[in-house]
Amino acid sequence: MFTNINKVSNSYDPDKVHWRNYKDPHNKDFKIDFDYSLLGFDIQNGRLDMLLRYPKGKSHCRRHRHIASTLTLVLQGEQFLTEIKEDGSKNLIHRKQGDYALAKSDASPHLEHGGEKGGTVFLSMQAKDGILFEYFDENMDHSWTVSVEDFVNSWNEGSTYGSK
Repeated sequence: MFTNINKVSNSYDPDKVHWRNYKDPHNKDFKIDFDYSLLGFDIQNGRLDMLLRYPKGKSHCRRHRHIASTLTLVLQGEQFLTEIKEDGSKNLIHRKQGDYALAKSDASPHLEHGGEKGGTVFLSMQAKDGILFEYFDENMDHSWTVSVEDFVNSWNEGSTYGSK
């Protein structure tokens, strides 16, 4: 187990980091296809920094919500979010290169994708209990969480984080 700050990459340059890809060919609603790269973490203090890259063509990441407080910086391209509110209404968010956002912990569930030309975002997350995300199935009926430690262990094992 790691007990201190660990840097995985010396750069946030998309051409210099190690990327992992995740695809879900079974999702019928939209194309889930994204890359991610771990930059650094502090398991003891519930912190994780990473890059998320959407390929061209409005590729999505999985249905989720951030449990951790999250800083987002759009490095390249665009990021689109569709937040799903408790009353069923939706809030649409569009971020462009250079945009910065800071979201409180326990955010609304959302769908997230890049633009036609893709997008790359930097995420810095901090969670008191170490839980970063809650993922949802296609109907949003079943969910599971992923912690910093889960994320780091999957990275070290060469597997994809957040898989059931």
